[in-house]
Amino acid sequence: MTEIVSVSGPELVTYADELAALLVDTVHGGASVGFLAPLDRTGAADWWRARARAVEEGGLQVWIARDGERIAGTIGLVRAPLPNARHRAEVAKLMVRPSARGRGLGRALLAAVEESAARSGLSLLILDTETGSPAERLYRAAGWTECGSVPEYAGDPHGVLRATTFYYKALGASVAVGGTMGGDAT
Repeated sequence: MTEIVSVSGPELVTYADELAALLVDTVHGGASVGFLAPLDRTGAADWWRARARAVEEGGLQVWIARDGERIAGTIGLVRAPLPNARHRAEVAKLMVRPSARGRGLGRALLAAVEESAARSGLSLLILDTETGSPAERLYRAAGWTECGSVPEYAGDPHGVLRATTFYYKALGASVAVGGTMGGDAT
């Protein structure tokens, strides 16, 4: 049975080596998640450990999916830092171990993020993915709306520039973000 849990900053440090293995497998499998191949596990683990502070400060949430004693997947939610954007966040780094794919784990991770975001008062989520990637089917099936593509936006794991498609999902009624930073609010 797979369990999906949000992790704290210290827990993220504890899981960094396992998450590094997942990240390396994902990158070496061809997924465009911001890293170039070859990616070594030490560098990947260091990257995960460096995220712990953002988790502790509340700017990032990370969920892991455990399948027994092993991490089978992960997903993150990056909160917008500016006052006029407190209603939205970005879904990032959805990864599922190749041996765990095809069982609905990606959809379950995405649903966990959406539910948590809605409970915390967020009303809009955004994400991006490589145009034409298998992830696009997942996002469309989960009710995400495509809002456009940008050619040559990011390099794939081999450094080849690829188009990226952006998606959004409204989680509920819009809420005011409150306050202004001075000046006329018109």
